[in-house]
Amino acid sequence: MTPAGIELTVTPSSDQSVVCLEVHGFLDYDCADHFLALASQPLDDTPGLRALRLDCKHLDGLDSMGLAMILMLHRRTTAAGVTLFLDNRGPALERMLDITGALAYLFPDDAGAVEDTSKAQVTAYRHTAEGGTAADRTGRGEPSFGPEISG
Repeated sequence: MTPAGIELTVTPSSDQSVVCLEVHGFLDYDCADHFLALASQPLDDTPGLRALRLDCKHLDGLDSMGLAMILMLHRRTTAAGVTLFLDNRGPALERMLDITGALAYLFPDDAGAVEDTSKAQVTAYRHTAEGGTAADRTGRGEPSFGPEISG
C-alpha cells in the first residue's frame, strides 16, 4: 500500500482503447485526492481511450469522500468521452451506491435493477388482508403502500 492507503495497479487488457485499474485499499478522505489523481492519469496518458475499468474486487470500503471521488472521476471520464466501469463491486460499494442513488446516476442502464430492488423493499412493507392477499385502501384492488393512517 502507498502511504495514502489506496493503490491502483494497471492490469493487462487485450484492447488498446481500454485501461483496467485494480483498486486496493480503503477509499476515504485521507486518500481521496491521491485516488483521483491516479485514476484520472490514463485520461491524459492513453490516446484513443474509450473505456476505463476499475476493478473494485479488492476495494475494502469507502466513505462519502471516496464516493465523491468516484463521482468526480465519472465527470472527468464523461467529459473526455470515456466510459467508466466499476467492475466486481463488493457489498460496501454496492450499499453506498444504492443508498445514495449514485448507481442510477453513474450507470443509467443499471437503474432498472435499482428500481426492482426498491419495489421489492416497498412490497415488504405492504399491508396484507386476512388470507395473505394485499390489502387496499380504495377498495378497487390497488395495493396499499406504507402504514394506514386513521384520523
